[in-house]
Amino acid sequence: MKKRKILCVFGTRPEAIKMAPLVLALKKEERLDTLVCVTAQHRQMLDQVLDIFSLHPEYDLNIMRDRQTLEGITTRALVGLGEVMEKEQPDLVLVHGDTTTTFAASLAAFYHKIPVGHVEAGLRTYNKYEPFPEEMNRRLTGAISTLHFAPTPLAREHLLKENVDRDNIYVTGNTVIDVLQTTIEPDYHFTVPVLNQIDFSAHRVIAMTAHRRENLGQPLEEICRAVLQIVEEFPDVMVVYAVHKNPAVTEPVHRILGGHERILLIDPLDLKDMHNLLSRSYLVLTDSGGLQEEVPSMGKPVLVLRNVTERPEGVAAGTLKLAGTKQADVYQATKTLLTDKAAYQAMAQAKNPFGDGQASKRIVQAILYEFGLEQVRPTEFA
Repeated sequence: MKKRKILCVFGTRPEAIKMAPLVLALKKEERLDTLVCVTAQHRQMLDQVLDIFSLHPEYDLNIMRDRQTLEGITTRALVGLGEVMEKEQPDLVLVHGDTTTTFAASLAAFYHKIPVGHVEAGLRTYNKYEPFPEEMNRRLTGAISTLHFAPTPLAREHLLKENVDRDNIYVTGNTVIDVLQTTIEPDYHFTVPVLNQIDFSAHRVIAMTAHRRENLGQPLEEICRAVLQIVEEFPDVMVVYAVHKNPAVTEPVHRILGGHERILLIDPLDLKDMHNLLSRSYLVLTDSGGLQEEVPSMGKPVLVLRNVTERPEGVAAGTLKLAGTKQADVYQATKTLLTDKAAYQAMAQAKNPFGDGQASKRIVQAILYEFGLEQVRPTEFA
């Protein structure tokens, strides 16, 4: 029997983290021929994840350029992916989430009349500019996709409201929860030496990331001033900020937060370093989408440095709180968790609504079912 060919496409670190367990699960399935194409929309940060999971892409488009634009990313990815699809003629193209690579891959597949499977489908803010450009990347990909792998029942509801056929939606949980089972270690030794010098028992460590496009400029400056205010007010608090290498991020962050003895500004961490830092921290400040899903499994409160989130399940469950980007709001939300033990415990002990570690298995089963290689539709994540 001829194997069905699956082409998995991703280009950034967050996509790679979430697609890695799925790619590994697909490659174990003998009835499928699984290929990987990376655009390398992000280069160094992508390579870190590929190394950790020993993934060796069959195609690497290497499209990243210095100070690249959205137009440049889209066109280089579209042309390169079109050539790969013309050569390989896959039976299904798998994309993830909401990146520009995701949208470009979906469009290329559409032009070649190849079905698209969208992993992490159905997340919505219904604000086209927040997050930007991710909200529209995800919605446009959803319009093209044939199979929709929704992480939660709410994501499925969004798709149903957009007239997606219920039979084409599979509620799977989020693949990022699958990853945590292999990355967090009790006696972990960080590869970044300065992290091994942190006394997590003596300090309440706040792990932090902030780099989204819509936060650049005044929002990021206000966030940084709030963080500085917190550190100066609470002598037992230490902040570890993994700073994105975008100059629009590094300049204000180092200008406002640089030089403080209890604020550690470091380069973006590899996956295992980041997960183990998060698991040892007291709480997390972030505008990242992925961290909103990962950190609740570690029992840590997450303050979301955004005005809206496409992951409202976490807010409803109590694991996430929207802190916004205004200095006063970020300061007050953080101060509350540092001073109100009941508020802290309510968030720390809330159940993660995003997955149970079986998402990749469900997606593989769904693909086999769609190809007629399995007779029973997989049980959904609830």
